[in-house]
Amino acid sequence: MRDAGDFDAFYATSSRRVLAHVSMMVGSQAEAEDAVAEAYLRAWNRWSKISKYENPEAWVRQVAYRQAVSTWRKAVNRLHAHRKDDSDRHVEALSPDHVAIVAALRRLPADQRRVIVLHHLCGLSVAEIHQETGIPAGTVTTWLARGRRAMAAYLTDEEERSDV
Repeated sequence: MRDAGDFDAFYATSSRRVLAHVSMMVGSQAEAEDAVAEAYLRAWNRWSKISKYENPEAWVRQVAYRQAVSTWRKAVNRLHAHRKDDSDRHVEALSPDHVAIVAALRRLPADQRRVIVLHHLCGLSVAEIHQETGIPAGTVTTWLARGRRAMAAYLTDEEERSDV
């Protein structure tokens, strides 16, 4: 039997964080919202089992990420439309640093972006990323190093690059 109060507390404490993480991983707020909503629905439907997991939040994040990937495979054109739509929006509440980081993340390959977000924004260790995603630890380490190098290049000011 599902415990609505327990699930409500779980949702209230984790949903914003999961949405932020998945949004950074997939590069689109709109796609992340859809995927996270679906993941929480699936968690609710299986709450008697999911609530006993060591880390139900990791389960929801993983399901949301997989849902987003599945959506990409089914509707590549929709992905392009969302990205174009997102680039036309002006959000004044975001700092220039936040915008620069998100833009740099979007330039990374999806696998590197995913491990960068899981490690630096979710705070997961390499072992925890391996456990959550099934990606070998050595591959995670390699993708983190490559992603960091690429991010550093994308986040370096043009003036700094010409001075070197």
